[in-house]
Amino acid sequence: MLRYDSRMAARETLALIDRLMLEMIAQQESKVLAMARAIHPGLTSEDIRNPNDFADLMASGEWNFEDGILSGLKSAHIAIRAKLLESIR
Repeated sequence: MLRYDSRMAARETLALIDRLMLEMIAQQESKVLAMARAIHPGLTSEDIRNPNDFADLMASGEWNFEDGILSGLKSAHIAIRAKLLESIR
């Protein structure tokens, strides 16, 4: 279990990690959307939340790989945030 000398240090760490993860997620979201639009022009960020509706997206191994990275970043962000919040309590 993570331990901190003060709650302030934990909050500062959380804020730093949170910003970094959000930046990484935003960058990957942009990449995934750009790739999706190259495969299927006109798609929106809402459209790619349901890629099963677009056979051409589902057929792209490269797009699915990058979308998986995005999912992993989001999962890691939530897990790290939960662990750090747990350590503040």
